[in-house]
Amino acid sequence: MATPAPGAEHAAKSPGDRTQLRRERIAAREALSGAEHARRSADIESRLEKLLASHEPAILGFCWPIRAEFDARPLVTRLLGAGWRACLPVLVGVDEPMSFRAWTPQSAMALDRYGIHYPAAGEALEPDILLMPVNAFDRRGYRIGYGGGYFDRTLAAMTHRPLAVGVGFELARVTDISPQPHDIALDAVITESSSDFFT
Repeated sequence: MATPAPGAEHAAKSPGDRTQLRRERIAAREALSGAEHARRSADIESRLEKLLASHEPAILGFCWPIRAEFDARPLVTRLLGAGWRACLPVLVGVDEPMSFRAWTPQSAMALDRYGIHYPAAGEALEPDILLMPVNAFDRRGYRIGYGGGYFDRTLAAMTHRPLAVGVGFELARVTDISPQPHDIALDAVITESSSDFFT
């Protein structure tokens, strides 16, 4: 599937446009064939592993994959063997920042209100590096997630700001998402064909 080049038609001008953009980009991701998804995912994993190799082992936050997102679990599992620790976000309340709980492949999992897996128990951790899925992202590092504002709220509330790394397919790249006042820009975005840094 060809990745459309960003252009004026891929700029969000209003919340309604952002909703439409989210739908379009998720649909494009879900339309990838299994083989194409695997190929692009392998390229993302390679770029992401290279980025993380430049850091000392630390606490890595990541997200359980949904809706054909990149699956970071194989990479995270390897990093655990190299001295890293990992954690997944846990929803606390609809309008509250998320917390993070330690994860290993052996962790017992539960489902949140959105059907997303999180550790049923475990140590509370605060990530040094946080991998965040992107449904769309722009040239300034702003992202569109699923519309709940959870990550922006969480980053704003953290006393120790982690390195915020967006992870997604190149098809998520757009010209401008028209960020809202509460949106927080990412520090970097990793796709199958690029590693973009914004700070």
